[in-house]
Amino acid sequence: MEITPDFTRTQRKALTYLTDNTTNELLFGGGAGGGKSYCGCAWLIINCLQYKGTRYLMGRSKLDALKKTTLNTFFEVCASWEIKSGVHYNFNAQSNIIKFYNGSEVMLKDLFLYPSDPNFDSLGSLELTGAFIDEANQITQKAKNIVLSRLRYKLDENNLIPKLLLTCNPAKNWLYSEWYIPHKQGKLTTDKQFLKSLVTDNPNISKHYITTLKKLDNITRERLLYGNWEYENDENKLFKYDSIINLFTNDFIVEERETFLSVDVARFGKDSSVICVWKGWVVVDIIKHTKKSITELSDIILEIAKQYNVTRSNIVVDEDGVGGGLKDVLKGSKGFINNSRAIGKENYINLKAQCYYKFADKVNRALVYIMDNKYKDKIIQELEVVQMKDIDKDNKLSIIGKDKIKEHIGRSPDFADALMMRMYLEINKTKITYFG
Repeated sequence: MEITPDFTRTQRKALTYLTDNTTNELLFGGGAGGGKSYCGCAWLIINCLQYKGTRYLMGRSKLDALKKTTLNTFFEVCASWEIKSGVHYNFNAQSNIIKFYNGSEVMLKDLFLYPSDPNFDSLGSLELTGAFIDEANQITQKAKNIVLSRLRYKLDENNLIPKLLLTCNPAKNWLYSEWYIPHKQGKLTTDKQFLKSLVTDNPNISKHYITTLKKLDNITRERLLYGNWEYENDENKLFKYDSIINLFTNDFIVEERETFLSVDVARFGKDSSVICVWKGWVVVDIIKHTKKSITELSDIILEIAKQYNVTRSNIVVDEDGVGGGLKDVLKGSKGFINNSRAIGKENYINLKAQCYYKFADKVNRALVYIMDNKYKDKIIQELEVVQMKDIDKDNKLSIIGKDKIKEHIGRSPDFADALMMRMYLEINKTKITYFG
């Protein structure tokens, strides 16, 4: 058996990161046809042959897609290196395991976030030496973290460190925020590396493939031909990107005397409770708390209300879930129920959509100013991914669900929701009642 790798310059760079003593996670992401999947399969094969008895994961969002695409690339790499099925390795289509002659193995895994398995218990107590996740933009950040936590098998005896390779095309989701932006800003931690791939890096690609990519629509061409992570798709976005940025520089907006609090309550300690303090349409303070009981949080809100002279009727609290208990404690405050009927019989699927559309309109017209910028990056990230839903259908206006947003950014949009709820106090004005 003779292995004669023919790697491109970018693939060789990727393999350098995958064999060093510092990099735990590599995102190899960019244009289509850049040889990313080939590199991932080659890395698995080399490791399996070099370190006997080791175990690796080859994953993708759906197992069926993995077997039709990445697995075929695996077989192609083996064939080009004269690594023969039935001699050097065997693939069991029932167990979805590739077993090498020296005891090493590659396990094919489905990494989709199924509602029936939110904690990926299907991965169980799996122990791995390394992992390769193809099309990582199609999985959640949680799935990636679970896989990373399983990398511990036969590392010390082979003088290895945990290695996770992620490959994908550009996507505005958690990969964008966790890798691309820190890489661009020179802030990636030393255990992570980002490597951009382009179709032009691959000398073996057909010229017809490049011609096809050039004929794609502008956004898809930017992503797949040029590997551009900063492509813009404004068609479905509620908030204009420039308007989001301007939120933090609209200092011409004058603070008003009337004050308000909008509160997004953490769901059973998993998310953050966010309190926004408003003077008219100026956000003067943003307070975040985690793992606070309802009693503790109500005391905090009452203290802030006294500090800023906020009347009870000018406090809006997310009433869904545990927030209902908080509203009960804060007598006289307004409860925000996301799926309740839109106010005034307007053409919105629910109250949340109504308030997001109206708040976006206000933001896009430069009528809101966020003076407190300590959470600026998170707010920008959250507002940027709020999108209209089913705009091509003759339905009531709606937005994508929180689960979809979590898939994009890897967390709940707590700041965006807290800001949006301020609009409820505007469209549902009632008589003001004062403390005492």
